[in-house]
Amino acid sequence: MAKLISNVSPHFSGKRTTQNIMLDVIVALCPAAVASVIIFGLKALIVIAVCVATCVASEWIFEKLCKRDNTVFDLSAVVTGMLLAFNLPVSIPLWQAVIGSVAAIIVVKQLFGGIGQNFANPAITARIIMLVAFAGSMSNWTNPGGIKAPVFGADAVSSATPLAASAKGLSEQMPDYMTLFLGNHAGCLGETCAAAIILGGIYLLVRRVITWHTPVAFIATVALMSFICGKDVLYQLLSGGLLLGAFFMATDYATTPSTKWGKIIFGVGCGLITILIRFWGNLPEGVSYSILLMNILTPYISKLTRQKPLTGGVKV
Repeated sequence: MAKLISNVSPHFSGKRTTQNIMLDVIVALCPAAVASVIIFGLKALIVIAVCVATCVASEWIFEKLCKRDNTVFDLSAVVTGMLLAFNLPVSIPLWQAVIGSVAAIIVVKQLFGGIGQNFANPAITARIIMLVAFAGSMSNWTNPGGIKAPVFGADAVSSATPLAASAKGLSEQMPDYMTLFLGNHAGCLGETCAAAIILGGIYLLVRRVITWHTPVAFIATVALMSFICGKDVLYQLLSGGLLLGAFFMATDYATTPSTKWGKIIFGVGCGLITILIRFWGNLPEGVSYSILLMNILTPYISKLTRQKPLTGGVKV
């Protein structure tokens, strides 16, 4: 008798594996990684390397201690490390990046059963944990120093992010559209260069790793609500973590709906919460919180949007 294999959903039959899907995501993240090093210097590469190495080591050690199958080679921990690093400022102390990486893998991912069973995006949740635990470091933004910026120097010039400058009415610190597009301004490592993020997003769409539903719904909702509220639409789209969140974190297989209408509802919800926080909250940015809140609602959205065929069964 053949061995019975039991595993968690979703159950897809095809040639694609978790490893080659994650490899595609890593390739899509590479333009933003290269841009971060060009904009902020070699310290950006060190932050990314520390986050990735810590995530991989945390997953390997935890699974060894718990006597679970090793999943390091599916590359999901590498993706989590890169995404977490992309949500950190270049000035973050490395020991804090290590703590955030451990929280992402062990607390958010492994304690809930590992890949496919976590209820929230590990990188997003770890970033929010770090915002609470290390508020000062996580809001210490510095102006771009370029590839020749000192790796551990203390002469970086503090600055406000575009959204923070806009919220405070600091018009002299608000970059123009081209600067926003190319990323030569203060902000998190992977969210500043819109051009690199869009390039990576297009790659994921072409490779069919993601579908258009959530990113388009997310971005379109922010654009529409910004227009209705009388804000600069293009400025809102190119600033902050909107594009990074829409393409890379709101499309996570495990924590977002699998149905087409579910993905659209998820994206619209993320967009609305982002706008509420940006325009009426105490924080200049709301992408991370919006994705986390919608992650919690994912089971209900999936249940609501399941299609029922004429036979009376349930079709996902």
